[in-house]
Amino acid sequence: MPEPVIPDGARTLSVLPNGLSRERTQRAGVVRKTIDTGRQEGRKPEWLKVKASFGENFKDVTKLMEGLELNTVCAQAACPNIYECWEMREATFLIGGEDCTRRCGFCQIKTGKPKGYDVDEPRRVAEAVEHLGLRFAVVTMVARDDLDDGGAWLVAETIRQIRARTPDVGVEVLPSDFGYGLDPAKGRLALEQVVAAEPDVFAFNLETTRRLFPVIRPSFDYDRGLEFLALARARFPETTAIKSNLIVGMGETDDEVLACMDDLKAAGVDNLTIGQYLQPSDQHLHLDRYVTPETFARFQSYGEVELGFAHVESGPMVRSSYHAGQQAIDAKAWQPSPGQPGG
Repeated sequence: MPEPVIPDGARTLSVLPNGLSRERTQRAGVVRKTIDTGRQEGRKPEWLKVKASFGENFKDVTKLMEGLELNTVCAQAACPNIYECWEMREATFLIGGEDCTRRCGFCQIKTGKPKGYDVDEPRRVAEAVEHLGLRFAVVTMVARDDLDDGGAWLVAETIRQIRARTPDVGVEVLPSDFGYGLDPAKGRLALEQVVAAEPDVFAFNLETTRRLFPVIRPSFDYDRGLEFLALARARFPETTAIKSNLIVGMGETDDEVLACMDDLKAAGVDNLTIGQYLQPSDQHLHLDRYVTPETFARFQSYGEVELGFAHVESGPMVRSSYHAGQQAIDAKAWQPSPGQPGG
């Protein structure tokens, strides 16, 4: 494993840049002639509109963020659920830098060669979690195939740093597969570092169905992704929830979504989130359809009632970290302490 160094110009937190600049657009998304990147015509349906709600916790977190000049995925990616999540003192941090070594057709993160390995990032994230008075923190990261362990140490150290400062705060981590799809032995070894750090929730997002997988996620493999989730379920204690995410509206059918849910349940996944794809730019995968709230409700019922997932968060505005704390509670992976929202 190469010696980690803090790159020149490291930010307070490495996060998604605000907005899609021309340079970012050129390095994000599909840009493959065989993929339809045409824009969906017409207006968005009414159910995709979100009303801003400024509660006391939201105002407090916002003030603390501004005071420290901190950035989060919530704010920089303009997540529509920021009001609700910050009101519950929950926030999501992106670690590992701004350049991802893989390219998926739906993703806003730019593809490129990472500029360095910021070993100080876990400490800064932990300080932010403490200062913000969060009750639940989600830590996600870009794919770092340039590192021998795929960034597993960075994830594990962030968990340890948060635990040391704020032991009552719930922690969910959402990394890539640490290269498991290309080299299972390497990915398995990297995963053990995160297992030892004991997060409350471990997530790996499958994102799409078997048929679409080779087109939308060419750097990953559908069956290896399921294997990785099954490995995580086998290696983490039962008290750690295993979680995944699906994005709909990218060309799949409802039956394919249900079949994918079957596969995820068989792999040992406890919690599942399902949300609507919204095309970020004309360099990204074409939006195939707007999935109705009724269909999302059907997905949730099928997952919780028929398959027995501990929690299925399914809706047009749902993102992977939406209601992350409640998902952890439902899976009996974490419980808020007295004095925390929901405690």
